Amino acid sequence: MRIGIDVGGTNTDAALMDGPNVLAACKSPTTSDVGSGIVTVMKTVLAMGRVPASEISAVMIGTTHFTNAVVERRRLLAVAAIRLGLPATKALPPLTDWPKDLADTLGRHTFMVRGGHEFDGRKIAPLDEKELVRIAKDVRARGLRSASVTSVFSPVTPDMELRAAEILREENPDIAISLSHEIGRVGFLERENASIMNASLADLSRKVVSSFRNALKELSIEAPFYISQNDGTLMVPDYVERYPVLTFASGPTNSMRGAAMLAGEKDAMVIDIGGTTSDVGMLMHGFPRESAVAVDIGGVRTNFRMPDVLAVGLGGGSIVRDDGARIGPDSVGYEITSRALVFGGDTLTTTDIVVAAGLEDIGDRSRVAHIPAKTIETALNTIHRIADGAVDRMKTSAEPLPVILAGGGSILISRDLPSASKLIRPENASVANAIGAAIAQVGGEIDRIFSLEGTSRDAVLDGAKAEASERALAAGAKPGTVKIIDIEEVPLAYLPGSATRIRVKAVGDLAVE
Repeated sequence: MRIGIDVGGTNTDAALMDGPNVLAACKSPTTSDVGSGIVTVMKTVLAMGRVPASEISAVMIGTTHFTNAVVERRRLLAVAAIRLGLPATKALPPLTDWPKDLADTLGRHTFMVRGGHEFDGRKIAPLDEKELVRIAKDVRARGLRSASVTSVFSPVTPDMELRAAEILREENPDIAISLSHEIGRVGFLERENASIMNASLADLSRKVVSSFRNALKELSIEAPFYISQNDGTLMVPDYVERYPVLTFASGPTNSMRGAAMLAGEKDAMVIDIGGTTSDVGMLMHGFPRESAVAVDIGGVRTNFRMPDVLAVGLGGGSIVRDDGARIGPDSVGYEITSRALVFGGDTLTTTDIVVAAGLEDIGDRSRVAHIPAKTIETALNTIHRIADGAVDRMKTSAEPLPVILAGGGSILISRDLPSASKLIRPENASVANAIGAAIAQVGGEIDRIFSLEGTSRDAVLDGAKAEASERALAAGAKPGTVKIIDIEEVPLAYLPGSATRIRVKAVGDLAVE
């Protein structure tokens, strides 16, 4: 028995699952303190499923707290951003491309030190430990409680970052430190940005994890709890306290994973339709396809793993204009129950259109009886054209794929889409995000540049697979269930020594005590 919870900006969803079976599911408004909203949904699903708290073996939680904090510029710590790379990298100091308001919020405490490595492990310059001692004292004098350390090519050779962390802690024993080789990928500036962002969330991550712990305590649930990250796998609470950025975009990922399980499809497109937007993504082997480009979070370029999701302005509250020819991107959002025509409001929305067409029975249908048949037909055509266009943009071949509909706004899609081989509307799709959290597995990943000189490609690949599998086991995967689900190999022609960038991802089932 597991409980999956997804804490969104508007609603907190929960699903009680017995293996692959959904016993109960519910939605409740998200509360400002988070914990009380979680308590409410857990009480509800336990009562609906008539299951005592003692029978729950694990609780999985997905949250948007950390993304929202960066986007809203709230609850962020000032950060000492330390870069190891001089005399290289001088042209673009840390925080160079950050939005002014966000960089100001973090305090612009930047430091550059001699150090760093080439891709093959050779030193750019020896680490300047004296300068790091001076910086550590300066950080303490400024009263900073969080720091990020980024060294050139640290995913290949992390030694200098680890030594810098030791020196910082000698002067500041309680400081929270984010090391870039543990967070981002090879690209330098994006990895540094991700590390600084992670460091700014150190305080909030402890508070959020604490509120989750207290919520479970209040219900006397003694089962372990896990938090879902953005690649569809789980983290233990201690890990989230150290790497909160890895939860960014876990909501769309959970929805896609949940939709895949409910529909019984591993390779398909998913359209998750909410009140304002539709998130469209592609499933490969049951996991969301990852973005291959730098991802913008709150105006900052980062390169940690993120699902490749296209958001389009089509939702249940999208405003309909020009006799149905124009829909969205603006929406009445959570005000739909007061502003939509069927609820007595004065704004024509997509929900009004599907009710007027006789496709759904929501609110008072007599309030939309005056809408001309031509407007209804045009609006339905526009809705399906937007959805089909989004699916087509996310496909990697012309072949039609199964399309799974999820989210409360999935009532908008009533016809086949030309780009879909079939449309699947599974039961419980409105809480697919909570179900995706409940079924999440444990993962391990490696992303590194290898030199193939003096060895073979097969030997290097085997070593990378073994390391990714070991990381999955260390994260809590059950021995014997770990599988390699993704291998990416990019030869780097401009580097000497037959350099190749290899990324391997392994996942396994959660080993519940």
